[in-house]
Amino acid sequence: MTESRPHCSCTEFSRAQLLRRGVAEAGAGLPAIEPGMPLPAGTGLSRRHFLAGSVGLALSVYGASRLGFRAFDEGIAAAAERLANGRVLVSVFLEGGADGLSMLAPVNDGTYRKLRPKLALRPGSGPPFGADSRLMWHPSLYNLAVLHNEGKITALPAVGYDHPDQSHFTSRHYWEVGATDPWLRTGWMGRLVDAVGVPDNPLQGLSLDGRLAPSLATAKLPVASVDGPDGYDFWTSGVWGEPYDHMLQTLAGLGARRRGDAALKAAADITAQSARLYGQLLPFQSKDGKPSYTSPVRYPSAKDSSFPSRLAGLAAMIGTGLPLQCVSITAPGGYDTHGDQAGDLTRDLKLTADTLYSFQRDLEARGIADRVVTLVWSEFGRRAEENGSAGTDHGAGGTAFVIGTQVRGGMLGEFPGLGKGSGLDDDGNLRATTDFRALYRTLLEGWFQVDPARVLPDAAKFAALPLLK
Repeated sequence: MTESRPHCSCTEFSRAQLLRRGVAEAGAGLPAIEPGMPLPAGTGLSRRHFLAGSVGLALSVYGASRLGFRAFDEGIAAAAERLANGRVLVSVFLEGGADGLSMLAPVNDGTYRKLRPKLALRPGSGPPFGADSRLMWHPSLYNLAVLHNEGKITALPAVGYDHPDQSHFTSRHYWEVGATDPWLRTGWMGRLVDAVGVPDNPLQGLSLDGRLAPSLATAKLPVASVDGPDGYDFWTSGVWGEPYDHMLQTLAGLGARRRGDAALKAAADITAQSARLYGQLLPFQSKDGKPSYTSPVRYPSAKDSSFPSRLAGLAAMIGTGLPLQCVSITAPGGYDTHGDQAGDLTRDLKLTADTLYSFQRDLEARGIADRVVTLVWSEFGRRAEENGSAGTDHGAGGTAFVIGTQVRGGMLGEFPGLGKGSGLDDDGNLRATTDFRALYRTLLEGWFQVDPARVLPDAAKFAALPLLK
């Protein structure tokens, strides 16, 4: 499904998108890149589709060239038992550099209105931000304000890194690999999988964007991507409808325990695992254009975005006990708002926030909310001063949110204000008061109980944050 894009984005943003699509077609090589530009994480990982005879299981798996189907299926079954109550991190990317000064707007600051005579939000037009009276939520983020008031969102109003690079490609790469190193080829979540994962559970790192998310790129262990909400399926030529349903019932029956013949038993085991895995992933599929699962909450309706259905499917997948650990997904729309920012931002933020709200309520209704933390991030924020096209240009410090019942809520890192030389740097960009690597360290150490030094090259340089309960 085609996602909506902003009216105006720079050529560097479009080029970055194309280069990363090249990475997803692993083995085909990368397009040419300007000198000095970092290659995306994930270079060199191979991709394969797992198939079982004429009945296909369509899941793209990266970094598992010698992993057989049986090992794959048995590994997922074993991991599901081992990680029955395992913790999950969901990474939601706001692509293009989301304007943090709109998401959490300093509406009472006279400098803000002077810098943004057209784009400045009016005081009172959105919910107040309880953790800092200087700030106000964007009106489209109303549902995030609700969760924040319940103590289920920790906001970081100025997150980034020192000596910021305003290139989409470079800055996003730094966030993806967890270091300001242009030459790293593995993602920070991919290295987490390498550190604590297993060789036969590709679902331990799952990309829901139909291609490998660079932050999930591993060096040795398999990760996977689903090509849309209905991308994992049994397929048999010429079989659909009622005969298709009977076929699945037959497959499940063939998987009954067999005595005697070892080969027959092995075939029955594989069939049983296949049928079980299909049943487990059934909530992530659609039938006749409609989801075949039921959610305990209502998700937003979106004609031009699959984001709501993907997160609804993800909640169902977690609820069935699938062995997920790290999940990556891109939010709808685009945030490289060089022009006509107000309308694009209002639309895209609302769909994103309303979907995240539904996802959190879904997890709570299923009784699994304590197992899931959601990180919402963007590669950088926007410049404090609006441009001549009713938009904003590339900035530095941006805004991130961590959502879940296990976060402390409130705010981490102060909002530095808009004073020249204090809150704003020499280019007029918001200074970061929290380094994104400190956030990653905290998630690794506090959420996954993993030594951050095993994942982050400079972990010792950044203190853990009081993020989690």
